[in-house]
Amino acid sequence: MTSDLASIFKAYDIRGLSPSLLNPPLARRIGIAFVDYLKAKNIAIGRDMRDTSPALAEAFIDGVRSCGASVIDIGMVTTDTLYFAVASQSLDGGAMITASHNPKQYNGIKLVRAGAIALSGDAGIREVREGALGPEPAPFTGTPGALSQQDVTAAYISHCLGFIDVKKMRPLKLVLDAGNGMGGPTAERIFAKLPFERTDLYFTPDGDFPNHPADPLVEENRRDIIAAVREKGADLGIAWDGDADRCFFIDDTGEFIPGDFVTALLGTMFAKREPGATIVYDVRASRAVADSVSEVGGKPVMHRVGHAFMKVKMRELNAVYGGEVSAHYYFRDNWFADNGMIPALLLLELVSLSGKKLSELLAPFRAKYFISGEINSKVEDFPRALRLIEERYGDGRVTKLDGVSVDYDSWHFNVRGSNTEPLLRLNLEAYSQAEMEQRRDEVLALIRS
Repeated sequence: MTSDLASIFKAYDIRGLSPSLLNPPLARRIGIAFVDYLKAKNIAIGRDMRDTSPALAEAFIDGVRSCGASVIDIGMVTTDTLYFAVASQSLDGGAMITASHNPKQYNGIKLVRAGAIALSGDAGIREVREGALGPEPAPFTGTPGALSQQDVTAAYISHCLGFIDVKKMRPLKLVLDAGNGMGGPTAERIFAKLPFERTDLYFTPDGDFPNHPADPLVEENRRDIIAAVREKGADLGIAWDGDADRCFFIDDTGEFIPGDFVTALLGTMFAKREPGATIVYDVRASRAVADSVSEVGGKPVMHRVGHAFMKVKMRELNAVYGGEVSAHYYFRDNWFADNGMIPALLLLELVSLSGKKLSELLAPFRAKYFISGEINSKVEDFPRALRLIEERYGDGRVTKLDGVSVDYDSWHFNVRGSNTEPLLRLNLEAYSQAEMEQRRDEVLALIRS
């Protein structure tokens, strides 16, 4: 097992340079190992618009069928459409060929079991890696599995629209940016059914990403949508990442909305609808989430970062909704899976019903909670850095659910290691801009010492 090949098997999926590392022969072996791990009889497969995706999908399908399992090929779709296909048809598993928001030279595979539950480094990815990179398996002597094509997008769109009352939507003015990823064709079909005036940016899927990378978390990739929101006087903007399982929001003033503020808005909405409802959020999040959900009688529960872990926790608690700072949003009525279209529809419904501007709904959060955003530091010795943090801030409330979190009355922070790079990630919040900046610089200096 070479270290380069082993390195593409990540904590939540498989991802690497393609075709230099992730190529069709390896994709075929991954398909075989996936079926062997799940003992699957039927799976669905989808792919994104990257140049290498068709060949990887074809090889993966060949591997699955060579074990006797049948394949439903749902074509070029969003990742959450693949989740929908697996869960709604009670299949044994599914695979999405995508590198999400990564640059064009990358590709990857997201793997899920029955119910669209993601495989992770803790459950499944390691076994698939060992199977794919181990000795060649013995030839299968049975009948190859069947292959069929299916278009599930219409059913998926109906499912998403079922989360809102279409009749209550106001004729808002929107700017939508798909970044030449998979969000464009699906958003076109969903928003055609709604009474909005739209400006659509980069809706044509293109694996070369000719306009900007499909990663709206990066500030420079939001320049076009922010400029269009301000120029058009739009009520809000919505951007999607490459495989469109995450959505990002710009308010009516052209300001980006952090994922934890979106989680707070939607979490409060769900807690109002279902008194006592459990809302799950991640360790990096603003206190706005727990405070606002608690205020309306909901039960906020903090959990570790990562879609594989969030979905398991939500199932355990039967949580109605969950959200992460990274803009992954999860729904009980979507088989606890994350989705990039449902939160967009729900936020538009919230604005429509409130009669307020989105910036007005966010004003209480922006006046009280001052967040640093995620800041990365290159650190070779994670244990030493985390130990220094524990020693320096031992007078705070220290927890280790995911990395190290420290809470004080007027500020708090989380430091956790990257799963893929020698980086420590800091997220910090305070009740004033001045204290946030002071504490941010203080913790960063310790991390980088």
